[in-house]
Amino acid sequence: MVHTSPLDQAGIGDAGGMNIYVVEAAQNMAAMGVQVDIFTRRTNTEIADVVEVSPGVRVIQLNVGPIVGVTKEQLPKLIPDLSVAFKEALSKEKYDVIHSHYWISGKVAMPAAKELNIPLVHTMHTMARVKNLNLAEGEVPEPMIRVQGETQVVAAADALVANTDAEAASLVSLYEACPDNVLVVSPGVNLKVFTPGAGRSAARQVVGLDKDAHIITFVGRIQPHKGPEVLIRAIAELVSHSPHLRTKLIVIIMGGASGANQSEVERLKELVSWLGIDDVVRFEPPAPREELPQWYRASDLVCVPSYSESFGLVALEAQACGTPVVATAVGGLRTAVADGISGVLVDGHDSRAWSSVLARLLQEPQRRVLLSMGAVEHASHFGWDATSRGTLDIYDRVLSARIEAKKNIG
Repeated sequence: MVHTSPLDQAGIGDAGGMNIYVVEAAQNMAAMGVQVDIFTRRTNTEIADVVEVSPGVRVIQLNVGPIVGVTKEQLPKLIPDLSVAFKEALSKEKYDVIHSHYWISGKVAMPAAKELNIPLVHTMHTMARVKNLNLAEGEVPEPMIRVQGETQVVAAADALVANTDAEAASLVSLYEACPDNVLVVSPGVNLKVFTPGAGRSAARQVVGLDKDAHIITFVGRIQPHKGPEVLIRAIAELVSHSPHLRTKLIVIIMGGASGANQSEVERLKELVSWLGIDDVVRFEPPAPREELPQWYRASDLVCVPSYSESFGLVALEAQACGTPVVATAVGGLRTAVADGISGVLVDGHDSRAWSSVLARLLQEPQRRVLLSMGAVEHASHFGWDATSRGTLDIYDRVLSARIEAKKNIG
């Protein structure tokens, strides 16, 4: 994973759910006796070239390109040099499988996998063609270089790991992936960390929020595609048609600026002022991983208004903490949220539709209790150990196929 480091704080820059996915899956594989090395591009001067994050899991930094100031959009220029450095690093030890995450990593891994004759497994996480079919208003489409890169990775990989059946279908229909090479493994949630804990009141005391307030929370990178503006406009609608809810309402937008959207936080703050809801909406920096469960527990509802989402780890984390989720009915969110059982899925991004769903849920505490119970139950089926086992099964499959192919040639 070269476009973001697993050592970075999730919720800032390009660090998001994929960082969490890679580290959690690696740690669970290591617990099952598999040594895992995670290669990333150095973006920090203070960290050693090799960092052991837990027994059996190392992060190895590739010293390619400027350490700071390289955006995700500029990374494709570094792919050839990254590929050379990656191949050099791989040739120092014996690796059985390469698993690349996101298209840039896939492009870096392709030549090394071919030259060293190591099977390549790839997980997209997000896809340009899917994003471009579901753009937020004013959002810049993903560039053709990414579409071409993803197409090349799909053709080169021995196996493609999709998060959901919907993502598997997109790989086949939009990228002409061979259906036999596409396998579904759902991401997970750390069920030891994300738990209902001591409950809502205790959590509110910890994070400093009023125990009687109605609290709605957005957690994620602040970029148009994640839809924080959808929630902000929905709240403006809500307080106009249900003014009695205003005095108790607190809406938290938690996250940092992302990629090319460095001014997005300021733009949203200006929008909040213009809509006259400064008294309701609060902006918070990303919470450290160990504090995040308390923010989820403190919330009555967590909103995930994304325009597309390969899975939606935030939705799963919130539900594991016992908080119902309101999410857009797109992509992996249809799997991550059980509509009417662990939360509510909303069609589209119309602010009036969102406001009516939120207002109704805020005014039905008994329904929220039932959804909360359903949320914990639904999330319990998505542990990282299942993700890791499913991924290791795919590694076994590609390795067996290689052995079989050698036999046939011999």
